[in-house]
Amino acid sequence: MKLSLAMPREALSIPVIRRVVGDALRGLGVAEDCVADVLVAASEACTNVVQHARVGAEFEVAGWVDHGSCVLRIKDWGRGPHRPATREDLGDLSESGRGIRIMRALVDDLSIDAAPDRGTVVHLRKRLTWQDGALVRRLERQLARSAG
Repeated sequence: MKLSLAMPREALSIPVIRRVVGDALRGLGVAEDCVADVLVAASEACTNVVQHARVGAEFEVAGWVDHGSCVLRIKDWGRGPHRPATREDLGDLSESGRGIRIMRALVDDLSIDAAPDRGTVVHLRKRLTWQDGALVRRLERQLARSAG
């Protein structure tokens, strides 16, 4: 499964992305707690785009499920963070930087690639857990039977 969305840099884009990604994962039979983790991490990444990317710019969300993981790529044309925030900079009650910590806690891999001439790309990867009778599991069994 692959999906690709080009969205306006507006807060109203975030629930649309959550709906599309969530429905796709649920349709494949991903466990609800795993879907929730992916959606919160994606929301945090998209919120950063809305708050920090260049005014008026669109952004892209691409996603795919491959080898038991969901991978999301969120790309904007902003200038990215000036420098990585340190724990001392943020403090326990600081609002700034919490989104990155939340994403790190919810996904297995997080990388952020930012350059002034290319924008910012956030990569999220989460190993998926499945509901009993998940569509993907049934397809895998059918493919295994037909192959052998």
